[in-house]
Amino acid sequence: MTNKLQIRRALLLLTCLVALFAGLGYRLVDLQVIRHDELLKQAEKKTERRISETAKRGDILDVNGNLLATSVPVRTVWANPELLAGQHVLPNAPAVFARTLAPWLKADEGRLYQQMLPRTHVNLRGETVTNQYAVLKRQVSEDNWRQIQAVLRDMTGMVDTRAWKKSDRMALTNLCLNAVATDADQMRVYPNGTNAAQVVGFVSAAVATNFPAGLVGCDGIEKSFNSKLSGVDGWRVTEADSARRELASHRDEDVPARDGLNVVLTLDVAVQHILETALAEGMQKHSPKSITGIVMRPRTGEILGMASLPDYDPNIPNTISTNGRNRVINDVVEPGSTFKIVVVSGALNNGIVSLNDEFFCENGRFAFAGRVLHDHESLGNESVKSIIMKSSNIGAAKIGIKLGEQSLYDYAWNYGFGQRTGVPLPGEAGGILYPVKKWSKVSIAQIPMGHGVAVTRLQMIMAMSAIANDGWLMRPMLVSRLQQRDGGVVQRYAPERVRQVVTEATTKKMIEALKGVATKEGTAVEAAMKNYVVAGKTGTAQKVENGAYVSGKYISSFIGFFPADNPELCISIVMDEPKEYGYYGGKVCGPVFREVAERCASYLNIPPDPTLMATNTLVVQNNFRVAGNP
Repeated sequence: MTNKLQIRRALLLLTCLVALFAGLGYRLVDLQVIRHDELLKQAEKKTERRISETAKRGDILDVNGNLLATSVPVRTVWANPELLAGQHVLPNAPAVFARTLAPWLKADEGRLYQQMLPRTHVNLRGETVTNQYAVLKRQVSEDNWRQIQAVLRDMTGMVDTRAWKKSDRMALTNLCLNAVATDADQMRVYPNGTNAAQVVGFVSAAVATNFPAGLVGCDGIEKSFNSKLSGVDGWRVTEADSARRELASHRDEDVPARDGLNVVLTLDVAVQHILETALAEGMQKHSPKSITGIVMRPRTGEILGMASLPDYDPNIPNTISTNGRNRVINDVVEPGSTFKIVVVSGALNNGIVSLNDEFFCENGRFAFAGRVLHDHESLGNESVKSIIMKSSNIGAAKIGIKLGEQSLYDYAWNYGFGQRTGVPLPGEAGGILYPVKKWSKVSIAQIPMGHGVAVTRLQMIMAMSAIANDGWLMRPMLVSRLQQRDGGVVQRYAPERVRQVVTEATTKKMIEALKGVATKEGTAVEAAMKNYVVAGKTGTAQKVENGAYVSGKYISSFIGFFPADNPELCISIVMDEPKEYGYYGGKVCGPVFREVAERCASYLNIPPDPTLMATNTLVVQNNFRVAGNP
């Protein structure tokens, strides 16, 4: 009897053991095989951590290495709404955190609270998930973040936890330390403020929801060279402990970030400062709607200075919207008399006229094709040279008629009008140059005087620079090279010839005529320099609004280069609606040109014109003798 009882007990025990091991075996199969993928993802979600490493955006520098744009390290502070909502130890945690952080983040408490509330969405696998990343504030300084960390650590002292279980106290600590975190980020800084702002451009934060957004160029060099400046972000995939701290020994992937390239411009900040200072003085004196200026090396196409006022400070975003447009390349206007260089150089190049050929300028009124063309003064018989010097509209019109429609169009096109110059800046306009078949009967007379076409300021200075460069049209050059952070050059840009528009012999004749503009006999004596002979052209174009010319509104300009016979710099000054002290290009823009030219010549150590220096020396000696000195 006893043996049977013992056997039954043994069988029962064995059955229990078999059932136990069978259940355990099933559980292991369930965990290790059936639910393996699901549980692995959950484990990785809790222990795996992907850490983004943002590449440092490259700097923008001037030709001498002066910083125009750079990046400084900052922090993006974010919260984990899922963690805040999933805890039980701190009632209404989002409100508590919002109230605590608002003063330190200098943010509205209500807005922070809304950002910390959990939101669900369906992911690509069809799962409903709660967001774990909500940006609270970008561009938080390192010092400010350290202060915030201290505040978060002290939050545990805000609650009386003496009666709490140890696990709840640990949960509160974990919440305070991990519900709000930060990622390394960068802030764009422009050390020179408004200086060259419309050339350099500005950036904004890229759209992102679960990682540091990075910076994206929105205008200027920042936009056109965004891919070169941005670099390539890196990342680390690693394991983390319960406090989400990285376990460096368990890194699975470690791809370092590759910083962006530095972009070195042809701009010179000293020349840019000279230009902007003179433009500001012109703005104050003549009260135009806007004023622009360009300083260029005509033989290479290198742009040393480019400015448009009013401007903005890219460090202050709310100044950008109204003054962000770079009028040098974005706006098109009728050029007025500066366009006469096209028709006269074309006629000289074709051998149709010479500088001494005379045209009757109709005493200031010329009826042609049902229109009456006017000069600013009554002129009679004038030579081609005098037509340039005195800026006769009627004389230019008659030269254009003699040149012919197709030839005039061809020269205008070859000078670069009606097409983009290729300057590496966004938003460049191509201007307006209609084909001959769309010309009216009067176009052949109007276009030579700068009406019926629309140009950018950059196109116009490139055409003038071609005359200064033996007839060769250059591609405008704004970027000198791309280089790594250690200075290693990745790509170097060289001057690029587009085409030779007129012969060198023709340019010599044009320069001879253009020299007379900045004299007492010309229209821009105010542009004359002390130690250099200036070759240039004035322009005064009546503004067009809604397809009609507007009385009393003008675009005034002067474009010139010096020394005339060995050009080093070409400078353009254009005013939109000058309101004080006249509106003729020579009167309002000539003095600004002279100011920029004199100061740039001194800064760049441009040798004085030998012939003019000899003349000045002789005048001084004669005055010295007249004063009674031996």
